Amino acid sequence: MRKGFTRKPPGDEPASPVKNYITPAGLQRLRDEHRFLLTRERPAVTEVVTWAASNGDRSENADYQYGKRRLRQIDSRIRFLTKRIEAAEVVDPETPRRGPAASRAFFGATVRYETEAGTERVVSIVGQDEVDLERNHISWVSPLGRALMKSAEGDQVVLQAPGGTTYLTVLEVSYERIQVEPFREPLGAESKSRRRPPP
Repeated sequence: MRKGFTRKPPGDEPASPVKNYITPAGLQRLRDEHRFLLTRERPAVTEVVTWAASNGDRSENADYQYGKRRLRQIDSRIRFLTKRIEAAEVVDPETPRRGPAASRAFFGATVRYETEAGTERVVSIVGQDEVDLERNHISWVSPLGRALMKSAEGDQVVLQAPGGTTYLTVLEVSYERIQVEPFREPLGAESKSRRRPPP
């Protein structure tokens, strides 16, 4: 029997998906995008595809071909979002912490640090789906996020970045609300261009 037809024993299968640490606002953004794609964008694109298919020859029908490709993209994104939402492990940065966890940088911390050149920076450690460099939101699995993890005020940490090794001094660790950019309907959305007045 060919290897492609053999089944691995249950013990070799991964136990569960990797946890997706995320803030409450980040999870809400994923849910909003998921709902938008399922209830508005996908039905609007399906309507275009159905209309285009009724026009005859599909091999030279640009509306039909583009619509089918767009449906595949939407379905792929819906599957991705579904997995991320199911694996979500919500961590609220505003939840009070006790003991060493209150003064050390973990997921959800806002950290003020100084570079070797004397430049001060402030970053918030968030989930992979919440990275926003304009707001200084970095992923907890990024090189900087990993370097700052478990550090406390006064600690010197080593940042191993693609550009080389540098040392950072942690000046302050705090836990506060992290403002995540909410989901906004994309400008080119099919559901926007085909919106009808309510019945």
